[in-house]
Amino acid sequence: MSTEEDKFKHSKRLQKDTNAVNKQVKIARAHGLTDKDKVVKEPHRLAKHHVMDCGNPECYLCGNPRKTHKDKLTAQEKKLFQDTEHIRDKHSNGLPPTQE
Repeated sequence: MSTEEDKFKHSKRLQKDTNAVNKQVKIARAHGLTDKDKVVKEPHRLAKHHVMDCGNPECYLCGNPRKTHKDKLTAQEKKLFQDTEHIRDKHSNGLPPTQE
């Protein structure tokens, strides 16, 4: 009952998972984390978990910014609320548009 399209989609899913694992292993090697047995012996455990995520909710990098930071705002909220009085009309390259 499997068609060529189903086989193609299955192979694309497998390739996507393999590429994700390879990227995480590359990050682990760049940071010197290949000494740990989990990365070397079981690389496919990184298919859904990032190698640099420690999993500790109290961690400054991995935890929720509203609970770990003092100011209780995320980076996106800080960017939104900064300089709300001054309206900036700029292009993506940072230059102001020419008046016509």
